Amino acid sequence: MSLTKSFPHLTLGCVEFTYEAQEWPRLPPGLSIGDVGGIAVDSRDQIHVFARGKSPLMVFDRLGNLLHRWGEGRFQRPHGIDIGPDDSIYCTDDGDHTVRKFTPDGGLLLTIGVPGQAAPFMSGQPFNRCTHTALSPSGDIYVSDGYGNARIHKFSPAGKLLTSWGGPGIAPGEFNVPHNLYGDADGRIYVADRENHRIQIFDGEGKLEAQWHGLHRPCAICASKGDSPLFFIGEVGPGLPVNRNFPNLGPRLSVVASSGRILARIGTEPAGPGLTQFIAPHALAVDSRGDLYVGEVSRAAWPQLFPGTLVPETLRTLRKLVRSRLKSGASDRPPPVAAVPGL
Repeated sequence: MSLTKSFPHLTLGCVEFTYEAQEWPRLPPGLSIGDVGGIAVDSRDQIHVFARGKSPLMVFDRLGNLLHRWGEGRFQRPHGIDIGPDDSIYCTDDGDHTVRKFTPDGGLLLTIGVPGQAAPFMSGQPFNRCTHTALSPSGDIYVSDGYGNARIHKFSPAGKLLTSWGGPGIAPGEFNVPHNLYGDADGRIYVADRENHRIQIFDGEGKLEAQWHGLHRPCAICASKGDSPLFFIGEVGPGLPVNRNFPNLGPRLSVVASSGRILARIGTEPAGPGLTQFIAPHALAVDSRGDLYVGEVSRAAWPQLFPGTLVPETLRTLRKLVRSRLKSGASDRPPPVAAVPGL
């Protein structure tokens, strides 16, 4: 039986529910995951984990049973993963400066970028440590680029560069570490502009439509399905010694309405290894039932958060948050929003 522990009670619109953190997944003896760069859920609610361990790609069912694994020796530094409507897999490797498209069982279909070769720093040319992908409804591929650039690139389904936008800075439409992407059913692209502490939203050609603020170093973004989705944003928390122990900065998850209104926070405790604590939420995915999967780069972040202490052997980098309803109203739509404790 998995251990569970509930996060504080949340109220979203006319639906009340909690999230229960589970000890998840179930790993065979001797197998570890490593830091998790990306998570994605396919059409069958199978969870694909792109991690920095011996087996870069691990696929689990909802219960946490390992179904299969692949990718040994094929990646330099797993960072982001996305899954298309046909269950093809897009893997972003910031150490290799490439985006690669695979079949569900690991057959290579497409490579964008030159393996092992970075574009000049801040040149705007793809890629210098690209971070993530998102797909348009027509199959165009958007890539955030990333650590050594400050651009979003749009490619055709065949990998032809169509357009790019952005540049380093803090003005609207500029980026300071574009770290994660989400594409909605209407073709909008949501960019987690991490070090500018915001989400920027563009149309499919790069025209800025909106910005969401009130976030601290947003690292990951995903959304539930439906006409009025809930957005889930992973905030990695303070990265500097001067504010490392400040309250109300994360690490945490934020629940956001499609209007950009912050509805609730998941995780209000300081950084730590507890079941309801986060260290560095780096990747998020939501399945068809509304359960959340959270991947963390806990081992990389530990020396910054807890200098001079050893990284625990059992440090958690992956967990499942199960949505448990308490009271149901007529709809899951977030607005209008009732009072939310803790905001």
